[in-house]
Amino acid sequence: CKSLLFRQCKNCAANIDDPSWQAITKDAKNVLTFGFSDDAQLHAENDHLLSDNGFIGVHFEAKGLKELSLDVGTPGKFNVYNALSAIAAVSFFGVPDKAIIDGLKIAKVKGRVEPVRVSDKFTLLIDYAHNALSMENVLTTLRQYKPNRLITMFGAGGNRPKVRRYEMGETSGRLSDLSVITEDNSRFEDVNDIIEDIKVGINKTDGKYVVVPNRKDAIRYCINNAEEGDIIVLAGKGHEDYQEIK
Repeated sequence: CKSLLFRQCKNCAANIDDPSWQAITKDAKNVLTFGFSDDAQLHAENDHLLSDNGFIGVHFEAKGLKELSLDVGTPGKFNVYNALSAIAAVSFFGVPDKAIIDGLKIAKVKGRVEPVRVSDKFTLLIDYAHNALSMENVLTTLRQYKPNRLITMFGAGGNRPKVRRYEMGETSGRLSDLSVITEDNSRFEDVNDIIEDIKVGINKTDGKYVVVPNRKDAIRYCINNAEEGDIIVLAGKGHEDYQEIK
């Protein structure tokens, strides 16, 4: 499917670090390559994580097609690839270097590890992670920043398989310094029953947790009890500002 898409493009960009890139782009025209490999036309060097005064992200230097020093305002090394792909794409349109530098520093995807500036002392992020796998990916990435504490606020959806609740509880208990268990689309179930299921999973770990059933109160608890250097993740709802309840 991707090969068909590239075949129809006048210009395209491909990640040279992906072992399938040549097969996917074999019939494409004007392929611009990016990645960490020195063989890429646009490649990244000297990447490292950034964490300062409530800001977390990643720094790298672009070499080759562009010579830029860049700070990306979203966490994780994988966002270097996202930034490189964005730079490669806009290079076809002659976007000025300053616009690229300024844009990547503030660019964010709503509800996807989205930073919300609350304080210079700690970092608050909103994410859509609502199952064990997505939670594992987010928390593993954030642990690389070596926070004072990693605090995860989350719940689990009602009228969904209970095993998801056990798994989420166990994942947060294993990777968080503190879990704040709350509501998240309880639908036609009692939120307290859902919380009890989450506790089954979290009690398999040594993770600390508190229960704050009301989501607004749980957010307030996280902020009011934050310490300097903490990273707080409000997981599950992402950009959504509503609850599905009976």
